[in-house]
Amino acid sequence: MELTLTGGQVHDITQANRLLADHKPDYVIADKAYDCDELVAEIKDRGSTPVIPSRAGRTVQRRVLRKQYRQHNLAERFVNRIKRFRRVATRYEKTARNFMSFVQLAALFCWMT
Repeated sequence: MELTLTGGQVHDITQANRLLADHKPDYVIADKAYDCDELVAEIKDRGSTPVIPSRAGRTVQRRVLRKQYRQHNLAERFVNRIKRFRRVATRYEKTARNFMSFVQLAALFCWMT
């Protein structure tokens, strides 16, 4: 798993290429926010299988590999666990470097317990 930090107004899909840059996974698992034809095509071009459910407004719904999509729950539970740390949940830190350090510290603490 990788982390990238952006401003609150930045959409998640803008970071997809950056997160996939150095990886060649069998499956790319993401939520509906990443449902974009260009991203799905790029994932397929890399030789990976996209596991991204279609948004409700899409005219042609894509099939989702349910067994692989269940792994998405791990990332969601990770985010919920690190948000138990008040300093991470409320983002007291002014600099991105300091905030990312506390996110990594919270992740390490969750991993150890």
